[in-house]
Amino acid sequence: MFYNIAVVGFGLAGRLAALELSKSHHVTVFEASDEHTQNSAGKVAAAMLAPLAESVLCEADLAIMGLNSLKRWPEIISELEGDVFFQQQGTLVVAHQQDKGDLQSFTQRIKPIAGYCAQVLNAQQIAKLEPELANRFNQGVFLPCEGQIDNQAFYKTSFSMLNKRKVKFVFNQRVSIKNGEINNRAFDYIIDCRGLGAKTDKPLRGVRGEVARLQAPEVNLTRPVRLMHPRYPIYIAPKPNNEYVIGATEIESGDGGPATVRSTLELLSAAYTVHSGFAEARLLNIQTGLRPAFSDNRPVVLKKGNVISINGLYRHGYMLAPALVADAVSKIG
Repeated sequence: MFYNIAVVGFGLAGRLAALELSKSHHVTVFEASDEHTQNSAGKVAAAMLAPLAESVLCEADLAIMGLNSLKRWPEIISELEGDVFFQQQGTLVVAHQQDKGDLQSFTQRIKPIAGYCAQVLNAQQIAKLEPELANRFNQGVFLPCEGQIDNQAFYKTSFSMLNKRKVKFVFNQRVSIKNGEINNRAFDYIIDCRGLGAKTDKPLRGVRGEVARLQAPEVNLTRPVRLMHPRYPIYIAPKPNNEYVIGATEIESGDGGPATVRSTLELLSAAYTVHSGFAEARLLNIQTGLRPAFSDNRPVVLKKGNVISINGLYRHGYMLAPALVADAVSKIG
């Protein structure tokens, strides 16, 4: 059956929904900002696919969903034209001696998922995984199966593919969804991916993320590294062209303003303590974003009439979005 479908919101979930639906249906995308979607939470992210690490704070079923989503990403990327970096070499978690207790607590809370479990490492094993971290850490944990993608490349190539498929875009327009219509315009189905844009309709809160993107030719880390930190774990995710995304997993704040001096200093100094080569890195940008979350931090896919909403991805956007979109698409027809 061929349908006329509207996708509202052109962030991560909206892009994935449009990519899947445009294979078989006519799709119109509505987005409140322009085609660059600078305020999209998916654009301000390290795009790590970390079901084991996230299992520390989320329920086991969400971690399993994350593992299933991770398996979907290579197929999604293969349908795009252009290079999108995808890596699945696990995650290394390390801690300085004074934060050893935090690492032990983190390790104990990791849930075994589909046979995968945390592997405790000594200094020699850390050096074998990441030679440039030799003699820097005495204890660590390796999380197999985890991965990451380059969100910048995904945003660019997904937009290009959707244009090639003749998807219609309506940018710079806020819309209202009422009685199964968009601004009094009828569609067979409406996929609501507005995130915090739907806050007036849903009990959402914003969870702030802050990331710094650096170019560091003197650093050669081959997989994401998480560092235990007194305030929040800090991650370092290597990207193509000697670039690294450094960020904090979450800050409970609805403030969408620029990064603070305190946060910036913490991110950059933490990166330096992991690898001194970051001292000579070029700071490309520092961005902040707000991720939508419900009170229980669980995402929701809900169908009401012809409107199917996907929201509340919290900090699990790239980890859960493919599975959630597949669930939403299955409700059509």
